[in-house]
Amino acid sequence: MTRAYDPLSHDLYAAPSLIHGRGCFARRGFAPGEFIGTFQGSEVDEDGSHVLWIYDAGNGILIRRRGNNLLRWLNHSDRPNAAFNGLDLYASASIRVDDEITIDYGRSCSSEDGIYLAPDEAAA
Repeated sequence: MTRAYDPLSHDLYAAPSLIHGRGCFARRGFAPGEFIGTFQGSEVDEDGSHVLWIYDAGNGILIRRRGNNLLRWLNHSDRPNAAFNGLDLYASASIRVDDEITIDYGRSCSSEDGIYLAPDEAAA
């Protein structure tokens, strides 16, 4: 079976994480505010591994996507170095080569594997 090409692989890679399982790591440095990539995947109806939940305040609904690119390997940190704006991920602190890229899953993570951003955090 051939793996699909992920355009993020020029800047990111997945590897074993000291935080949990596999993680998403930087191939190059990112400055605070710099765009890292867009979380891609199909919409799903239920939670599970690699599912990102984003609150759409305009429509008052939760959008759930099962990740199919390298951003599916993002792990939680209480001191994250990246944050989502919608489905786009940006560096929120300096990220060096080989740093693990982490996000804050939010106060209301619905499962150990799913990523849920609470409404006030998703709008930030």
